[in-house]
Amino acid sequence: MVRKWTAVIPVKRLDAAKTRLRGAVPAERHPQLALAMVRDTAAAVLSASAVAELLVVTDDPAVRAAVRDLGGRVAADPGAGLNAALRFGADEVGGLSAYRAVLAGDLPALRPEQLDEALDQVVARSFVPDAAGTGTVLLAVPPRASLDPLFGVRSAAAHAASGAVRISGDWPGLRQDVDTAEDLGTVLSLGAGRHTCELLRDLGLTAECASAA
Repeated sequence: MVRKWTAVIPVKRLDAAKTRLRGAVPAERHPQLALAMVRDTAAAVLSASAVAELLVVTDDPAVRAAVRDLGGRVAADPGAGLNAALRFGADEVGGLSAYRAVLAGDLPALRPEQLDEALDQVVARSFVPDAAGTGTVLLAVPPRASLDPLFGVRSAAAHAASGAVRISGDWPGLRQDVDTAEDLGTVLSLGAGRHTCELLRDLGLTAECASAA
């Protein structure tokens, strides 16, 4: 049987998003950078053959419009923090009868085939750590399993301690989230998505995106 996943991405209001990344671009363009990364992540997720639908949990009107334009679905943030938003999107809106995967929204170098390969490994509640090995970029559960997200400081260790299975593979775009200017440079070297590259080229901050996918 072919498994089809509901993917869930939480996104803060853009004026409060990615605070550690501030200074990488002029302050007035920071929300545009956060949105560009969400758009690239969402586009890659929607292009993955394993994904049946994308649900973004957010209260930001620009994010809502961008996600709908790409073909995703939007749910209002319940307002009780990141893990509550993930539980709400996956278990309540997505539903316990579905295969559900929650992802970070700042994966602009994600490739659809990387997500497909990761999801193909999931047989129980599973997670993929970030490139640093301390955070989590993907948490996935089969039907009837509760998501039980534990995102935050050292979430990879928290998910492992809770019984989630760590899965791994050659997925640099999936594992590289963007919290700092250094992370942004790394995703450019991997080949960031169109929206992120266009914004940075427009600002004259990089020429590396010229050959990016």
